[in-house]
Amino acid sequence: LGPAFVGLGSQAALAGRGSQGSPAHPQEQVARRCRAAGISAPSAFPVALSFAIGLSAGRPRRGKVQGCSRWRGLAMASPMGILRRAVATAWQPGVQDTRECGSEEEFSQQLADLMLPQGFRVGAAGLKFSPAEITGKVLPMNLNLICLDRPTEDWAAVFTRNAMPGAPVIVGRRRLAEGKPLQAVVVNNKISNVFPAGDGVAASEEVCEGVAKALGLEGGNSAVLPCSTGVIGWRLPVAEMIAAIPAAKDSLEEKAFPFAKGIMTTDRYPKASSVTLPGGARIVGVCKGAGMIEPNMATMLCYLMTDAKLEGGREAMQKMLREAVNGSFNAISVDGDESTSDTTVLLSSSLEPCEEAAFAAGLQELTKDLAAQLVRNGEGTQHVIRVSVTGAEDDAEALHLGRAIVNGPLFKCAVAGNDPNVGRLVGKVGQVLGATGKAHLAEGCVCSIGGETIFEGGKFMLDAEKEKRLSAHLQSAEQDCEAKFPSHNRVVEVGVVLGGGGSGSAVVLGSDFTKEYVAINADYRS
Repeated sequence: LGPAFVGLGSQAALAGRGSQGSPAHPQEQVARRCRAAGISAPSAFPVALSFAIGLSAGRPRRGKVQGCSRWRGLAMASPMGILRRAVATAWQPGVQDTRECGSEEEFSQQLADLMLPQGFRVGAAGLKFSPAEITGKVLPMNLNLICLDRPTEDWAAVFTRNAMPGAPVIVGRRRLAEGKPLQAVVVNNKISNVFPAGDGVAASEEVCEGVAKALGLEGGNSAVLPCSTGVIGWRLPVAEMIAAIPAAKDSLEEKAFPFAKGIMTTDRYPKASSVTLPGGARIVGVCKGAGMIEPNMATMLCYLMTDAKLEGGREAMQKMLREAVNGSFNAISVDGDESTSDTTVLLSSSLEPCEEAAFAAGLQELTKDLAAQLVRNGEGTQHVIRVSVTGAEDDAEALHLGRAIVNGPLFKCAVAGNDPNVGRLVGKVGQVLGATGKAHLAEGCVCSIGGETIFEGGKFMLDAEKEKRLSAHLQSAEQDCEAKFPSHNRVVEVGVVLGGGGSGSAVVLGSDFTKEYVAINADYRS
């Protein structure tokens, strides 16, 4: 099953017990969870809901489930009652998620049922424009809206640390510093509005003003946050975008799917997920991104919407968002390039009281889920690589090494070809340790792939049978990099234990390097 299936199962997850503490009938559990999640109870079990109900905390079960011929899963219930998605296994060293999804239709149907939290609506409209930088060409663009029923002071955001940020990032940072309420977000694809000819900031503000007028927002353009993604250096078609705003307004609805699909660029499929918290508050996340993925205090474009009311307000939200991002989006990479437009926004309608500890745990869960989806949906990605580093002097050192491994071109190419070229892994570890003055950590270093030790005691541990097993492990994690849905969630498992015996550790997700990635980026504008 794809991540969105699992997100649906998680969003509907409650205690699942009868009034006397005994397990409720499965159909009763489905109905109860659907009501809490804001979706209609089905006459037959959806795959994800059946899966969520059929698992006890931390215990895997195997078998057939309606809609899938082969799948296994793992769910864990936290002390605060959040059912952890099986997709979170992408971050758990040594654990594989072998569930499979059979078709784009199956994937889209489950995602289409995902409802927004209370107080939110989203809309999208298409438009056509002719880039000022290219003559004789007409291109499509999507203009997308997030609209709150009321202005909110409870919002937080993190942005790219790229020193060449786009105009929307500049405006977003200004909005965050001013601390004024927000009531809408406007997002366009196709053009990122980064240092174009003319005034990119003024163009973003003009679009925000158009949104504020169309929606009748008392706060004017300052109540609207702009975001753009796409070609760097081109000017926004402001007039065409403003003309499309009424259509986007008319399409406003309470389901996440149109927005998730509308913000896509080279993404093969939309990405969304949700968590239901104790007391009924929910967090729904939608994101896009497939290339230029190695965030730094942000992500590609990610929108986290919640109806949770937190006692600490904006300050608490900002702190929790940074912590969640550091443990998820800042631990992934597709190609090692950081975008100029990276933005993550957390908005709350503040309608359901919620404990901060429960909210923080749910937010971390959600961002990890979305981050895993981003890597799997990376441009040309055939394999997701999970690198676990332990024994480092601190977590930052472990994270640095993990990111270096998933960004190593030679190792990425070997994985793409299902070639267990272990020398490329060990060579990259040695390179990083030498460059950072930590060569002593190479003594006693142990490296593994697919749970098989390939380097220990200063020697490679290889034989013909192990080579076959290593190759089979790579093949088992391969996916169709052109499919419009995530066919599975399996990963290439890489482990590095440094010889220092330190307590620092990290898990990093990355992707391989394929000819399809080169083709996409060679022809990106043409």
